[in-house]
Amino acid sequence: MTAINYIVSGLPRSGTSLIMQMLKNGGMRIATDGKRKADENNPKGYLEINDMVKKLKTDSKSITNYTGRVVKIIAYGLQYLPQQNRRFKRDYKIIYVERNIEEVLDSMEKMAQIIDKERFQTKESFLLLNTYIKNMMEERVDTDIMIIDYSDLIDFPKDSARRIKEFFEIPELDEDAMAKTVDKKLYRNRR
Repeated sequence: MTAINYIVSGLPRSGTSLIMQMLKNGGMRIATDGKRKADENNPKGYLEINDMVKKLKTDSKSITNYTGRVVKIIAYGLQYLPQQNRRFKRDYKIIYVERNIEEVLDSMEKMAQIIDKERFQTKESFLLLNTYIKNMMEERVDTDIMIIDYSDLIDFPKDSARRIKEFFEIPELDEDAMAKTVDKKLYRNRR
């Protein structure tokens, strides 16, 4: 693997864990601390590093500790990636997962086992954050970003696996193993 930082991102409950599981099953090295165990909300596991955003906020260069591996960073945390001013070399390849905002909110409420009484404000904040972060990443000269829709990922896993492999430019990734990771039964908050 080259000196690229491979990142999976998106809003919470958008499908980032599924992408991480696909990449792991496809043969990529995953950056995880193993602290957050699989549960009923994510039965195949979260595959993340606890406090990743906090680590980036206090020491943005800590991202280099994960070079060559895939790391999950929630959307909010992408703004703390250290910026390089190189036009022809990409330091970051980001898969950004988008999901219907109502499904995201439904999933968050289900996970927290509470009704969000401020749901409209939460929705507006998330939509603003989503737009802000995607625009910021697309404007950076050191970043390549691929937007992937969660429902497409579920409905067309083979096509999604092929697109991910091509985007990361890793020929040895096993597309079939990636596609087989997708379990349509786990799409429980479809709208």
